[in-house]
Amino acid sequence: MEGGDQSEEEPREPSQAGGMGTVWSQESTPEERLPVEGSRPWAVARRVLTAIQVLGLLLCFSVLLFYIFQNCGPGSCETPVCLDLRDHYLASGNTSVAPCTDFFGFACGRVKGTNNSFQELATKNKNRLRRILEAQSSWHPGSGEEKAFQFYNSCMDTRAIEAAGTGPLRQVIEELGGWRISGNWTSLNFNRTLRLLMSQYGHFPFFRAYLGPHPASPHTPVIQIDQPEFDVPLKQDQEQKTYAQIFREYLTYLNQLGTLLGGDPNKVQEHASLSISITSRLFQFLRPMEQRRAQGKLFQMVTIDQLKPARPRWMKCVEETGTFFEPTLAALFVREAFDPSTRSAAMELYTAIRDALITRLRKLPWMNEETQNMAQEKVAQLQVEMGASVWALKPELAQQEYRDIQLGPNFLQSVLSCVRSLQARTVQSFLQPCPQHRWKVSPWEVSAYYSISDHVVVFPAGLLQPPFFHPGYPRAVNFGAAGSIMAHELLHIFYQLLLPGGCPACDTHALQEAFVCLKHHYAAFPLPSGTSFNDSLTFLENAADMGGLAIALQVCKCQGPRFMCTGRLENMCSSFPAAIPDAYSKRLLRHHGETILPSLDLSPQQIFFRSYAQVMCREPSPQESYDTHSPPHLRVHGPLSSTPAFARYFRCARGTLLNPSSRCQLW
Repeated sequence: MEGGDQSEEEPREPSQAGGMGTVWSQESTPEERLPVEGSRPWAVARRVLTAIQVLGLLLCFSVLLFYIFQNCGPGSCETPVCLDLRDHYLASGNTSVAPCTDFFGFACGRVKGTNNSFQELATKNKNRLRRILEAQSSWHPGSGEEKAFQFYNSCMDTRAIEAAGTGPLRQVIEELGGWRISGNWTSLNFNRTLRLLMSQYGHFPFFRAYLGPHPASPHTPVIQIDQPEFDVPLKQDQEQKTYAQIFREYLTYLNQLGTLLGGDPNKVQEHASLSISITSRLFQFLRPMEQRRAQGKLFQMVTIDQLKPARPRWMKCVEETGTFFEPTLAALFVREAFDPSTRSAAMELYTAIRDALITRLRKLPWMNEETQNMAQEKVAQLQVEMGASVWALKPELAQQEYRDIQLGPNFLQSVLSCVRSLQARTVQSFLQPCPQHRWKVSPWEVSAYYSISDHVVVFPAGLLQPPFFHPGYPRAVNFGAAGSIMAHELLHIFYQLLLPGGCPACDTHALQEAFVCLKHHYAAFPLPSGTSFNDSLTFLENAADMGGLAIALQVCKCQGPRFMCTGRLENMCSSFPAAIPDAYSKRLLRHHGETILPSLDLSPQQIFFRSYAQVMCREPSPQESYDTHSPPHLRVHGPLSSTPAFARYFRCARGTLLNPSSRCQLW
């Protein structure tokens, strides 16, 4: 054949030998036995091969789909921390309550007592400190750890304290010049006695004076002088009968105290009455409590009924040990409760929240471009301190600070030595340059805050603990609880913009509309009997609650079909203009293997909202007139009802309490 012609050869003629032989002789090669293309046998074979291929592909595709759904669908977290959290949710929630009409009851319906979720976590942290202080350990003689453990054990040794009797206190009284009702009284110079009380014993009987940071410049020390705080409260709105009963109880206490210290009962009665008389006269020069509240000084008020359950001795001893040995206990607490892996997971969560806030700032309708750029730059420059301050984790500093503490020979003398040491350290700290931010909370406390002067946001290790946060939790839990808290604190950066005249370049009309909407939105919710709130005081915190939840979620609004495997959605979501990169949803897209809590019958998205509400769990109680936070019902229902994703994931009918016809959006 020429020209590379690859046409097939003509078929050979069948042999005629042996009469009517078959078409294919027995001597033909395997290739010769194949059916010829175009013949009927070839068509049959081709159909069979095609069917086999189709069946094979279907089988492979089925196996692939099974693998995808098995590996991409949320699995159940069966670890001990997840099971503990599941039990915690089951114990506090009431699933018989309809989530679309009362999600607070759904999440917190079985919560009893006056403690809220933050107070319960604070108690758990103190329990952890207690276990640390009661553990059998050997420390270097004279070290901060050894002195902290000795102080705690001395505080807990009530037998030794009782055995010492009034002797240690009498010794102090003698050092101060004695007490007229107990004998051995020396009429010393009043100013000398006052100086001793303040310098050596940390007690300020007629006024308070202490060294602290300047409110506007925290690295500038100031001496603040304030009115005294007497044991008997300043008369406010109590009934005359109630207030008289308070004074009678206080008088009885003074009589018992003076008698125990060896005083003659008749003289004790005389001097106790004189003391109360002097105190009553001094009250006339104090500013009323309501006036101080109006000026921003807040107090935590409790009733006598709430104080009836006696605080356990160990809690008092843990608190005092933490006050005097904070750097030492900080290092021990962080070592056990906030290891590097936990800190890394917390920083990852914070980074996601921060990035989501920066993205959201670009879409706020009431901000012009200049304000948006300024706001984004402010977030980018924000410093974050996570877990504990660097200073608190330096054992060499703690070693030096405790050299002057002499423990013994009795617990009272140990306390006084610690008081003097703490006062000296406070003064010394302000005499030295301090370029770093001074923490306002201990690492085991549960209060996050934003420092305006230092432009630092602080999240102590005590806050980032179960049930708010754990590296082993489903991401929905961490983003719903700790993530919303972080976003809430970040929004404190922009409080100034929401105040009258705080944002001249903003669209004031759009901003005012959002304010009015937010006010009406919260006013429309029913409250449990006996609760109320001051919307003028709670406005900023309400806005931060709503914005914090929205930033932690920001559901990716894909217009395409819904897929079970969320990890496959990232490219599709990013191709739609309506898609909003967020915190929790973005992490769902990037990470495979999202988990859920067993036996709750809640999807990851539903767990997100459940964990958000869990943070607010608290038995309803009367709201103080100066409280800047709304009652817990509103802190749950307000933000959730402004989140369309909540109504979608819980299938809330249009018009129900948490799926209203109109919503507000500020952040």
